[in-house]
Amino acid sequence: MKTPGVLWRFFLTVRNPWIGILSVFLFLAAVPAEGLSDTSRELAECAKIEDAGERLKCYDNLAGRKSKEAAPAEESVKRPQPEETKKFSYFSRLWELEPETRRGKYSISPHRSNYILPYTYNSSPNYDAVRAADPGKDLKHEEVLFQLSLKIKLWEDIFSQKADLWVGYTQRSFWQFYNFEDSSPFRETNYEPELLLNLRTDYRILGLRGRFINLGFNHQSNGQSEPLSRSWNRFVASAGFERDAFSLLLKGWYRIPESAADDDNPKMEKYLGYGEIWGYYFWKENRFGIMLRNNLDFHTNRGAVQLEWSFPLLERVGGYIQYYNGFGESLLDYNYRVNRIGIGFILKDWN
Repeated sequence: MKTPGVLWRFFLTVRNPWIGILSVFLFLAAVPAEGLSDTSRELAECAKIEDAGERLKCYDNLAGRKSKEAAPAEESVKRPQPEETKKFSYFSRLWELEPETRRGKYSISPHRSNYILPYTYNSSPNYDAVRAADPGKDLKHEEVLFQLSLKIKLWEDIFSQKADLWVGYTQRSFWQFYNFEDSSPFRETNYEPELLLNLRTDYRILGLRGRFINLGFNHQSNGQSEPLSRSWNRFVASAGFERDAFSLLLKGWYRIPESAADDDNPKMEKYLGYGEIWGYYFWKENRFGIMLRNNLDFHTNRGAVQLEWSFPLLERVGGYIQYYNGFGESLLDYNYRVNRIGIGFILKDWN
């Protein structure tokens, strides 16, 4: 029992000795005799210690007070912090590159961006294309534009390798909603199914981390009849790289040749080239994106740029601003320069 040590220190700290004596007395009256005898022996043992520092430690132990030397050791022991939720990169979630992001087969997940722009303004509509089929047809500068893009994993870890087989589908529609005179028709819809083999990689190049290589077959068409029919088939390849909050996607393609009689997109490579670059930067739930495309023909140079900004609104929905300038915004406009800006909403797949 360490009670007397406590009393001794209490007595020394009380300024009025009569209060101290009375308090000690009352307290001792309530303490059993056997407790006092045990403590007396312990005090006697402490008193035998010659070294003043060790003797003080002994008294402190009896009083239940931690020594100054022991305190830092205990204070240095930090409480275990709760484990933080591991954050995964944009490509890790998009292509299920980590074990924690794997969803198994047949689950539906985002492919490209899913968004709707209720209002877009195109300063240069392609009148010639639609009037080829209907000379009296008119176009409004204002349009609604939306994109739906999903994919499904068909085969996971092919032959126990870091490879997955996916089927993807992207639909992009241009809706003349504000053309009330013509009952708000759809000007064009592009349908794009593709079969993709995704190889999970992990290597370093130029300070970037190579996350995947994607190979596949792509078909794109607008489902219209002549003279507005547009379609093409191509082999596609892409590679994804990341560094901190930056994601880079390099895409390339080879168009499967068609006969002149069947080709409804003549000289498409002269306008769309053979690839494009996508870059994304993520900052505080914002996503800044850029797409660059060029035919690399210095005599008749043609290309396109798309700038986009996604900003937080709701948990899974963000605001979205998109600007496009150049050729190939849609199949119908593959050989026509478009200048468009729009605002709307996007489903966030990067959080």
